[in-house]
Amino acid sequence: MGAEIYQGLPNGGTDGAAADSMEKLYGPANIAKLTSYSWNIFRYVGDGLHLFGVVVLLTTLAKNQSCQGISRSTQILYFVVFTSRYLDLVDHSQHAYLVFFKLTYIITSIIVLYLFYRWDVTYDRRKDTCSLSVIFIPCATAAVLLANELSAIEMLWSFSQFLEGFAMVPQYIFCYRDGSTRDWGVGLYVASLGGYRVFYAANWIYKKVQMPQYSDVQSWIGGLIEIMFFCDYILSRVTGTSLLRTFVLKVDDKIKKMHDIVESMVVGPSREEISELRRRHRAQESLDV
Repeated sequence: MGAEIYQGLPNGGTDGAAADSMEKLYGPANIAKLTSYSWNIFRYVGDGLHLFGVVVLLTTLAKNQSCQGISRSTQILYFVVFTSRYLDLVDHSQHAYLVFFKLTYIITSIIVLYLFYRWDVTYDRRKDTCSLSVIFIPCATAAVLLANELSAIEMLWSFSQFLEGFAMVPQYIFCYRDGSTRDWGVGLYVASLGGYRVFYAANWIYKKVQMPQYSDVQSWIGGLIEIMFFCDYILSRVTGTSLLRTFVLKVDDKIKKMHDIVESMVVGPSREEISELRRRHRAQESLDV
């Protein structure tokens, strides 16, 4: 669930640290109007697609009894998104609708990570190559610079919005590298998560039309980035061509090579690297003879 989880309650109240910050920006009267506009069909469809995607993910993992086709890095990112965004659960009274979704996302993300631990032998690390540090560091920097106020909870909320924009990138990279997979569950999961953000974008547009002074820069940036990657992924699957696929994979490969070089300098070469060097040395000796 995106930023709307903070945009007000059905009974007219506000929710969480982000809502406190928004009340300072808009004032009580405008917050009441924004609350009424926040509960619209686009938001409900988006929430439904998000929940459906989580159910599909858990069903696929249980059906296959394995983590095949799923990126663990994406699941780690979503766990961080939910735990950093929903800190208000411990100190704000909230509507049951919000509490249900927040707890559902946190609990299911923990369950998914546990399943990765349990079925670790089925996890294909070779295809899940996205570096999380390359995502975490820029998102944390943007959160500090663009947060509405310099408080820990507000910056964590902003961080979660930027981070969610990139949360599916490891899954897209995994799918690009795993071109042979035909598991309907993986495809439906990816489509549901992408569709959820598309409907949230429609929700933001609706609120902007109804209330021109409405602004939520952090959510808009994160949503735009995520939709851009999603549309490119759909284009790649439907037409076989992609504007970002080659670029994303090249960047990912270069980052991985840099990581391997630094790791080799710090801890020394791995057994695989030593074996490869020995093989090349023996091959060179045979050529010299």
